Amino acid sequence: MTNLISAEGLKKMCDEYDYLWKVERPKVVQGVSDAAAEGDRSENAEYIYGKKRLREIDRKLKHLGSRLKVLKVATVPAHPNQVTFGCWVTYEEDSGEERCYQLVGPDEIDVSVGRISMDSPVGQALLHKKVDDEVTVRKPGGEITLYITGISSLRPK
Repeated sequence: MTNLISAEGLKKMCDEYDYLWKVERPKVVQGVSDAAAEGDRSENAEYIYGKKRLREIDRKLKHLGSRLKVLKVATVPAHPNQVTFGCWVTYEEDSGEERCYQLVGPDEIDVSVGRISMDSPVGQALLHKKVDDEVTVRKPGGEITLYITGISSLRPK
C-alpha cells in the first residue's frame, strides 16, 4: 500500500482524527456513562449502542493513528512530463470515451470527484507513462487499451 498523501489529504485526516478524539469520543463516553447510571445495562439500548459506537470510534482512531505515522506528503511537479502521484491524467478508452482522474494514495480515493488509487490496476498502468503513450490495463472483465491525451498538475476544465 502506498504511503503517499497530498498536504490537503493529510490535513483532512488530521482534522478527522482530532474531531473523533476531542469531540465525538468524549460525547459518546459521556452518553455511555449517563446510560450506565440509569441501572440495568443489559436492556439499556442507549448503553449498548453507545458501547458499540465507542468501539467503532476507537477502531477508526487506531486506523487513522497508524496511517498518520507512516504517511509522507508528496508534491506534484508544476509541469509534469510523466504520470506521477497527484497528477491529473486524461485518457481515451478503446470505446472512444474520454476520462480524467487524479492518481492519489489509498487514503484519498474518491471516484465521485475523480480520484483513483495509484495502487489500482488503472493507476499502476498509468504510472510513469507520458502523453501519447498507449497503455493496456488488465481488468476483471478483460483487457482495455488507454491512450493518454493529457497530464497536468491541475484538474483540467
